[in-house]
Amino acid sequence: MDWFPLFNSLRIALLATGLVFFLGIGAAYYAARLPRLAKGLLDALLTLPMVLPPTVVGYLLLLLFGNRRPLGQLLAQWDVRFVMTWYGGVLAATVVAFPLMYRTARGAFESFDVTLAQAGQTLGLSDTFVFWRVRMPACRQGILAGVVLAFARALGEYGATSMLIGYTPGRTATISTTVYQLWRTGDDTGALFWVGVNLAISAAVLLTVNLLERPAKGGRP
Repeated sequence: MDWFPLFNSLRIALLATGLVFFLGIGAAYYAARLPRLAKGLLDALLTLPMVLPPTVVGYLLLLLFGNRRPLGQLLAQWDVRFVMTWYGGVLAATVVAFPLMYRTARGAFESFDVTLAQAGQTLGLSDTFVFWRVRMPACRQGILAGVVLAFARALGEYGATSMLIGYTPGRTATISTTVYQLWRTGDDTGALFWVGVNLAISAAVLLTVNLLERPAKGGRP
């Protein structure tokens, strides 16, 4: 049994989730402090990948990072290529998962009681300390939910990934692209196996989200 699609999917999803964690939190923290109009414009820009078809996102990434595009040729001078490489899958998954992390984190930050941060500042605590030791713990449920949803989105990504890195067994194959290739070649048994693997992981992710949300709804820590 070739377990590379599972390994590659988990590798891509974990790295993409790590990237969107910091990028999403940074963008959400900044956006939450903007005036309403500026926030709306920034939201429209940052959440576009969530409403665009994944194949369109993949096509736009190809226009930016294609091997014959200026940016792609520039990166190739440092031996960095996103087309037909597994780390191109990290780029695609990061782009499509980012809006989920950003929107969830922004909602958590907007519901934060700013008097807690102000109290820390009056005690002489730095903004960095207040952010990581006061704001983040208070918003942890929303942040963790965003992380889990971003991971699930990155793990199941197909459209942008298939456009950018294609399907090469042992190199770029993921669970989603493997299911399509097995179905296309008539291997329903193999396709159903990987569907089952994806269903199991997705169910675990949804259960995790529900467990994270339950304490908040019950009003208990």
